[in-house]
Amino acid sequence: MKMNYNFAFFDESSKREIRRASLKAVAIPGYQVPFASREMPIARGWGTGGLQLTLSLIGKKDKLKVIDQGADESVNAVNIKKLIQNTTGVEITEKTEAATIIQSRHRIPEVKLHSNQILVLQVPIPEPLRAVEPSEYKTKRLHAENEYSGVWLMLFEQIMKYGNMSTGADHPVFANGRYVMAPSPIPRFDNNKMNYSEALILLGAGREKKIYAVPPYTEINSLSFEDYPFKTENFEGKSCRICGASHVYLDEFIDEKTGEKYYQCNDTSYCMMRMNSNS
Repeated sequence: MKMNYNFAFFDESSKREIRRASLKAVAIPGYQVPFASREMPIARGWGTGGLQLTLSLIGKKDKLKVIDQGADESVNAVNIKKLIQNTTGVEITEKTEAATIIQSRHRIPEVKLHSNQILVLQVPIPEPLRAVEPSEYKTKRLHAENEYSGVWLMLFEQIMKYGNMSTGADHPVFANGRYVMAPSPIPRFDNNKMNYSEALILLGAGREKKIYAVPPYTEINSLSFEDYPFKTENFEGKSCRICGASHVYLDEFIDEKTGEKYYQCNDTSYCMMRMNSNS
């Protein structure tokens, strides 16, 4: 039996409440705004925060792109696209430059985003202080007091133990010189893409019931020390064996027959774009 849903699944009052929280988040870069996270037809922790943002913002003329760890065709991305398209009828695209709304898990696309786009990032843990302070009440107070010594100590301990900052992903950043913010579990390689981004970046955590944002042209700096500067993953001298791209985030593979390492673009649509342009 076919079921009829309101446009974009939610009722209009729910969409307005999420949009109001989003506007407050845009007004205070990096600040975590609580919101009434709705029940969704997918489990919490599978992108419900990002999905709620997308459903509250999308319009009939929008073009949607959804990626999961750089891939448009992953199970999570495909099912999110199906839900949104079935309840809105909007056009789905794999071309980053053609999309008006891009929902992503774990990656920021390689193609530079522009001012007419919104990037929605799915966030499992929005609180950058959670590793050093389990109490929600205390983390709110620490943010209010601009007290981030716990985060600095955590990074310092990593240097003492491993010789460098060992955050593989979700490396904390300063948003607009004020709030320490979790950029979502994107690789360090993507942190710099947030700095003065032309596109609006919205981050949603459905399970934790938080929305925060990086408005266009906002200064974003990854936390680091003067003698231990922030470094991204190093792909120097490496390139994608499919399209030949370098200076992008690459996945490492091992050939089962030869045992040799090879690399491919993590961003599959970027790889296809280069292949089509070279053909």
